[in-house]
Amino acid sequence: MHATTVIIGAGHAGLAMSRRLTERSIDHVVLERGEVANSWRTERWDSLRLLTPTWHLGLPGDGGLAGADPDGFLTVPELVAHLDGYAATVAAPVHTGTTVTRVAATDAGYEVTTDRGTWTCASVVLASGAHTVASLPAAAEDVPDDVTSISTARYRSPADVPEGGVLVVGASASGVQLADELARSGRRVTIATGEHVRMPRAYRGRDAFWWMERAGVLDERYDEVDDIVRARHTPSPQLVGSPDHADIDLGTLQARGVEVVGKLGRIRDGVAQFSGGLANTVRLADLKLGRLLERFDAWAREQGPDDLGDPHHPDPTTVGSAPRTEIDLHREGIRTVLWATGYRPDHSWLALPVLDHKGRLEHDGGVVTGAPGVYVLGSSLLRRRRSTYIGGAGQDTAELADHLVGHLADRSARPAGRAQEPLSRR
Repeated sequence: MHATTVIIGAGHAGLAMSRRLTERSIDHVVLERGEVANSWRTERWDSLRLLTPTWHLGLPGDGGLAGADPDGFLTVPELVAHLDGYAATVAAPVHTGTTVTRVAATDAGYEVTTDRGTWTCASVVLASGAHTVASLPAAAEDVPDDVTSISTARYRSPADVPEGGVLVVGASASGVQLADELARSGRRVTIATGEHVRMPRAYRGRDAFWWMERAGVLDERYDEVDDIVRARHTPSPQLVGSPDHADIDLGTLQARGVEVVGKLGRIRDGVAQFSGGLANTVRLADLKLGRLLERFDAWAREQGPDDLGDPHHPDPTTVGSAPRTEIDLHREGIRTVLWATGYRPDHSWLALPVLDHKGRLEHDGGVVTGAPGVYVLGSSLLRRRRSTYIGGAGQDTAELADHLVGHLADRSARPAGRAQEPLSRR
């Protein structure tokens, strides 16, 4: 079987790239191990809503969400239904139930091996996502056998965890949302808090994403960031997409009875040990929040509309004067450790020289290094800060599709051994 381009993954990014290639008359297939939007179908908890408002979800060729509140937040079933409809609208040539097991270079391009046959192609788009495998710290290996250890990929609802206390590890969007949900269910919850990004749901009467769009935050490019590796691993902001547009942060969790402790270091003989630097951690998050809101205020003074509310920055986060640094899981009745520590991609099936010494895919704004004609989509800060969110796929796929077209043309015209120029940074 042959196609000019093979796209691996039928999530929002893979489907958007399919649309871009159709616009450019490039024959292609989309290979998906499960169904369209498979990770959303199988690895999300029941109550989850997107943290981005519906107006921010536009994809190329998307007809929109009829009847949806543009300022609301989609549930997972609503998003899955939308992506199903989007795949049909753009006539994406998706092959579901097809697992890719190997991608290797050939003299003519690439060979993509699957459990349903092999494809040859001139270019490959890796759109399987950055959230493939739960990223667990070493401490996960030391959870006592009689304490349930579960990642956010497996958690569905409070009914999934045993009765008793819960230690939530991680205070990004997922961690604070699930700590809140478990506390509301009547569980006694402790949240271990490392680096986090505090952000109000609304500021001066507008949603946080309205501000980030207007102030240019989401348009900051990957090549304008001082430490791109660190930036791409920044935790997701403490936001929740609730119908009442509520805030969620360490303060609201403490008001609900959640105990806040420092970053988890290790678990030894059933005793969880935490950093003593919690006060500094929350102070740093507050400083970053203050700088962000000052940027919003500066934009508002120069270009903002007249109907914005008064600038009022949230109060600083307060934590106890001496947060605990050790908790005996058994003595405290903690029966579950819930890991909200993020995900990592799985590229073990790439038989290509494209991974660094830590196993990370090397790329320049989505153009994979060391494998001409291979591209990656769907990762945080891929080309801009907006790349982290669904709506960012529009710009990313337009620019990478143009580069792909150039690669194909150059490949046909150039003498053997002459490489294509890198993607323009501007």
